[in-house]
Amino acid sequence: MPKKTMETSSDLFKALGEFYKASLARPDQLIETYFGMMQETFASVTGSAEIAPERGDKRFLDPIWSSNPVYKAMMQSYLTWSRGLTEWVDDLEMEERNKLRAKLLISMVTDSLAPTNALLGNPTAMKTTLEKGGKNLVDGAKHLIDDMVNNNGLPSMVDTSKFEVGGNLGISEGQVIYREEHMELIQYTPKTEKVFKRPVFIIPPQINKFYVWDLAPGRSVIEYLLEKGHTIFIVSWRNPSVEHSEWGMDTYVEALDRASEVACTISKSKDLNFIGACSGGITASLLMSYWASKGIKRANSFTLLVAVLHSEGAANTTMGLFANFETLEIARMFSRSQGVLSGKDLQKAFAWLRPNDLIWAYWVNNYLLGNEPPVFDVLYWNNDTTNLPGKLHGDLLEMMAKGGAVQGADVEVLGTKVDLSKVTCDKFVVGGTTDHITPWEGCYTSMQSFGGDNEFLLSQSGHIQAIVNPPGNKRSKFFTNKGKHTTPEEYQAGAEPHEGTWWDYWAVWMAERSGTKVAAPKALGSDAYPPLAAAPGTYVHESV
Repeated sequence: MPKKTMETSSDLFKALGEFYKASLARPDQLIETYFGMMQETFASVTGSAEIAPERGDKRFLDPIWSSNPVYKAMMQSYLTWSRGLTEWVDDLEMEERNKLRAKLLISMVTDSLAPTNALLGNPTAMKTTLEKGGKNLVDGAKHLIDDMVNNNGLPSMVDTSKFEVGGNLGISEGQVIYREEHMELIQYTPKTEKVFKRPVFIIPPQINKFYVWDLAPGRSVIEYLLEKGHTIFIVSWRNPSVEHSEWGMDTYVEALDRASEVACTISKSKDLNFIGACSGGITASLLMSYWASKGIKRANSFTLLVAVLHSEGAANTTMGLFANFETLEIARMFSRSQGVLSGKDLQKAFAWLRPNDLIWAYWVNNYLLGNEPPVFDVLYWNNDTTNLPGKLHGDLLEMMAKGGAVQGADVEVLGTKVDLSKVTCDKFVVGGTTDHITPWEGCYTSMQSFGGDNEFLLSQSGHIQAIVNPPGNKRSKFFTNKGKHTTPEEYQAGAEPHEGTWWDYWAVWMAERSGTKVAAPKALGSDAYPPLAAAPGTYVHESV
């Protein structure tokens, strides 16, 4: 077994050992917690308990949970024990990271044991069964068998039969104008007679396909920017297989260096406005650090979406960020042994970070209620995973273990020390209020590593919805803060709310940094880089 894998396993066993040691060191604490939970359970049974679900807990929305004494007692007893166990772990004397490991494990167990996950414990499922004469359970059994065979054992989140990439997703007109082993570069056909002279260059994450930027018409970032008069280039990463296991961070940074030079050559622009999201934002940031060290001025501005660049001051900000680091650490055992980390395995690992929303809600919908999975483009895209090379996976974990791309950390890219303070182009940084992948506090803290003028915007949304936030959604809202602030708390305290999508606010910022307008090109590519295939290209259809 590789050394890194052994170290990871050792860390996990060490944490488990500390948990047991801390538990045995204070048996009085366990006994006190036990009797406290017994008293609350008795109060639930007798109808005198006051415990209620937390706001936003969708499992207990059915009115029967509050009107029926039996179901109410069942709900309150469950909540008593699940919260009591979490509070017990909170009070243990152990290292904070190991305590978070224990809390993560406890939450997985208690979420799995929720009464709503069983037929008799779910009043909505019971009513449906009576109304349909059990047909919902027959349909649910068929869904379960299909998911065991075809969906890695997880309940399906989406009806994949209703979508086709290049058919009703990713349909903006364009051409692949550059291809290499690692990626394709797509240029899109302008939608206006005149376009800004300085193009936009989009760097998607290496996990999942690029077309989250080009969902259905009216929900496409690319369509929106084209209509605003921008020339768009976007990277479509290749889906790596075992033979590509040695592709590391340097590999991807070098590929972006070459592709961005192609975009400059085609557009006859000396620099570009860059956009990077999540792991693509990390890669773009490292590229810009490398350019800064070499005196290369190819980035005029940088929009960084839902990306955490370092762990210092952010790893314990929320359970979500910690859990992601932990999940990646566990998943490395698989990527080291197999060469690549399967996208499906990584999807399963992240689903267990929010099992109520990403597993048990679909368990109830698909199996107990017998409903078909939802038809939603974002869920289809999320299900269309790609693999992660073992080397890149290890590089990301090693970088975070050293503190991330923070000044003073021993992190290198292409043989140069990473120093984001030297990246001085204007930056627009976006976080999402309910983002469980890259919590907004971590996004804000990461912004402070950069030099230059930086603006932070907080979108009232989750990880993907922070990117896919088109006009027309009446529930869209975002926050800005033009005052002085140095911490997430200070930012939030002085934040000004705005109704609508942040895209419109951002469009003004982008226009101010895109130069003058010129006649739109009559053809895509150039003599040196002729069109190779129509968008969305060929790599987006690869599966391994």
